[in-house]
Amino acid sequence: MSEPSEWLIYRGAGEPHEGIEQLPPPPPWRDFSGRGAPDPDDADDDGVALADGSATRRLGGHRHLAELHRPGAEELEMINAALYLRRPLLVTGSPGAGKSTLAHSVAHELGLGRVLRWPIVSRSTLLDGLYHYDAIARLQDVQIAAHGAAAGTVGHDASENVGSYIRLGPLGTALLPSDRPRVLLIDELDKSDIDLPNDLLNVLEEGEFGIPELERIADRLPDGEAEVLTDDGTKVTVKGGRVQCAAFPFVVLTSNGERDFPAPLMRRCIHLELGRPDHQRLATFVRAHLGDEAARSGDDLIAHFLERSRSELLATDQLLNAIYLTDAAAPAGRDRLADLLIQRLDRPR
Repeated sequence: MSEPSEWLIYRGAGEPHEGIEQLPPPPPWRDFSGRGAPDPDDADDDGVALADGSATRRLGGHRHLAELHRPGAEELEMINAALYLRRPLLVTGSPGAGKSTLAHSVAHELGLGRVLRWPIVSRSTLLDGLYHYDAIARLQDVQIAAHGAAAGTVGHDASENVGSYIRLGPLGTALLPSDRPRVLLIDELDKSDIDLPNDLLNVLEEGEFGIPELERIADRLPDGEAEVLTDDGTKVTVKGGRVQCAAFPFVVLTSNGERDFPAPLMRRCIHLELGRPDHQRLATFVRAHLGDEAARSGDDLIAHFLERSRSELLATDQLLNAIYLTDAAAPAGRDRLADLLIQRLDRPR
């Protein structure tokens, strides 16, 4: 067996060592060190966060180097059609085609703040996107207050302060009234339960929804208002138990094309199909995330990736992984390692 390469951190030798200290900084799209509580100084007049770490991971830390790239004419037209018509944009394409990045790009260029992201799984329901009501926490507080009253102490009145137990989801936050639209990314809708696309129809058409827990007691609330928490982590006032948008959000629905959607949803959306990226677009993608030097040194890997993608299902984040690792670790078997990282997705191994 040959000696392990110098770039290996874990060597499988069974002897403890301090090799973890040699680990280089993470790839920009896997760097979570900047996350934390939102800085109130990084918000607009409405308290909306201007950006977060996900924007950098999606757009790339070197995105200023890719500013010469422009989306195709059809892509621009469909995005602007959705903006003009206040309709959701349904973006389909293969994994890693840049569907989710599109939402972050629009928010960044138009100054629309942090992208509200709702990642869809098979158990997702409409209520998950609208709001969450913590009935258990409220019940516990009611019981604590009752025990306090029995003991002669004054506690927190949970019976009327229902808003403290409600947090708006990404969709609910996007529908809050504001002068400028928020950007909402409903990611991988094709992974949802069969009912969710139909359940979205009324909310996306009307731009409003009710919170029954607040509507029932609105006449007992001061001016019918209650404060609730948003997906941004800030508090807003909801009047009469209803949330009604003033500017319809820019909604991006993404799909990998794993299923068809009902006609009523398709009728309400602007549909954009993202094709397979060409060499220039892939190079721009690499340049935005890893810098100009990495794009130049990885040009052969980009060309090989394009050649394979003509007959295999590949994702562009696989290409990023390969270029980053072969550049950072500089292993001797560069091409072999790149092929191990870029494995086709349409055939079980």
